Amino acid sequence: MGVIPIGEALSAAEERGLDLVEVAPGAKPPVCKIMDYGKYKYEMKKKEQEAKKKQTVVVLKEIKFRPKIDEHDFQFKVKHAFQFLGEGNKVKISVMFRGREMAYMNKGREILDRVAEEAKELAKVEYLPKIEGRNMFMILAPKKTK
Repeated sequence: MGVIPIGEALSAAEERGLDLVEVAPGAKPPVCKIMDYGKYKYEMKKKEQEAKKKQTVVVLKEIKFRPKIDEHDFQFKVKHAFQFLGEGNKVKISVMFRGREMAYMNKGREILDRVAEEAKELAKVEYLPKIEGRNMFMILAPKKTK
């Protein structure tokens, strides 16, 4: 309709049984649109809900190991890590040390390397092994599949 006074725009909207909605208040002059505001709000809400359905939330799951872990226990925990990665979650693999086990940090490193080796098809190492206090950990992220 071009640039018209507010009163004229309001009366034009009223004639059609619609609302005058300000779309771009920062523009010079402000841009307004004649539309059914209730319908517009409803459609925007529907779009928002649709976008929310499609979004995924990545959760960080943690699996804890000990330096003296047995083979079966190791395989069991690695299987759970694969399950988490398959669901699209990140996995924090940590090795906890107690007392004199602190002298065998290399065993913890071996465990983390072994987990990374077994998970190389499903995941990539996002955060390399790091020692924090009595724990050594790394973070695995699922590989993008197309």
